[in-house]
Amino acid sequence: MALITRLSRLFQADLHAVLDRIEEPDALLRQAVREMEEALDLDQQQAGLLKHEQGQLVARQTELERSLARIGEELDICFDSGKDDLARKLIKRKLEAQRFDSFLSRKSKVLEERLGGLTTRIEENRSRLESMRQKAELMAGAESSEQAEEYWTPPDLPIRQEDVEVAFLREQQNRSQP
Repeated sequence: MALITRLSRLFQADLHAVLDRIEEPDALLRQAVREMEEALDLDQQQAGLLKHEQGQLVARQTELERSLARIGEELDICFDSGKDDLARKLIKRKLEAQRFDSFLSRKSKVLEERLGGLTTRIEENRSRLESMRQKAELMAGAESSEQAEEYWTPPDLPIRQEDVEVAFLREQQNRSQP
């Protein structure tokens, strides 16, 4: 049983080696680098959009704080004048503004967390991409050196037995002459 297992592993290893040659690993590596670059660009665009959205939220919260301050001043005027009906309407607007401010704060925290996670992922992917680029450069260098070796490798020329016999007789004749 162990012999069958060994033979199957040997056959499987040979099959994988053939597939590796067919797949052209350098082309696959270049494709992987291109895909990683595209994914990194997409993540950077998304990070830019999140930063823009976060800036808009901050501007909206600042505007809301000014509105709440203005409503507070108007409430003071209403209470001083005894306009309870108007004060109730202003209180309703104030409560709505406070709830909206609370919503914006939660949304801002979620955006901050997403942006932090995305920034971390961008940095990790950037380092992986750099590693893949280096591997691709090494593979390209190895490929060019393999091509150079193939060019300088002498061809395998078969030597026939007759050629050996003739060369032997020539050498024997050269050595027998004084």
